[in-house]
Amino acid sequence: MSLDDDAVEARAQGWRTLAALHARIEDRLQRALERDHELSVSEYSVLDALARQDGFHLRMNQLANAVVLSQSATTRLVTRLEGRGLLARYLCADDRRGIYTEVTPAGQALLTAARPTHDAALAEALADAGSLPELSPLVAALSTLTFPAVPSA
Repeated sequence: MSLDDDAVEARAQGWRTLAALHARIEDRLQRALERDHELSVSEYSVLDALARQDGFHLRMNQLANAVVLSQSATTRLVTRLEGRGLLARYLCADDRRGIYTEVTPAGQALLTAARPTHDAALAEALADAGSLPELSPLVAALSTLTFPAVPSA
């Protein structure tokens, strides 16, 4: 194997490790949120992203970027949450082509109830993954990351 081949394999192994950790975490979150709050991980992510914004709203394309979904998947998700009374959409006052999505009081209440479940499931998933030799270096690296403060909902 050449040096280039080694670098390619190292990146590929890193990606496989990251994907394995992501899958474990998402599975744990999905089961906990569905069981306790009838929410998917994507639905929780949308509510959380919107609740962290000033005014609790975003344009649809901003929301799609925030939750890393396609425009069409975001639209379907927002429509589903809107049907449940958790989100509302309205036209942007200064750009009639823009549509904002906003968390309703019911959506905020559900997010507030679901947040401890989400946080506990995330902590458990990371602790479990940290006990596995193949995932523990990545879990340890995550614990060293710092992020700018985000406003709490």
